[in-house]
Amino acid sequence: METVALHTRLKPGREADYEAVHAVIPAELDTALREAGVHSWRIWRSGRELFHVVEVEDYAQMRAFLEEHPANIPWQARMAELLEVQDDYSGATPSVNLVWALP
Repeated sequence: METVALHTRLKPGREADYEAVHAVIPAELDTALREAGVHSWRIWRSGRELFHVVEVEDYAQMRAFLEEHPANIPWQARMAELLEVQDDYSGATPSVNLVWALP
């Protein structure tokens, strides 16, 4: 099991839209995430900054599974309207690295 932290940024003025879209995740996307090995995905927002914590069996494998998944493609198109940088699925390694943890 991997715990992965991610950071994304909203386009200016899209905060309410982002929260509205996430109020109800499509059932087929929920299923796809679980099939991809995701155990939990939590998102915090501070202004336009989004901080994700994902607990997943294998992050790289999850990304490969979801990249062309029919439930994920429309979701990512919607997210591209809201996020400053669209996810092009080029990276399988998260860019947020753990620095310290309370043992």
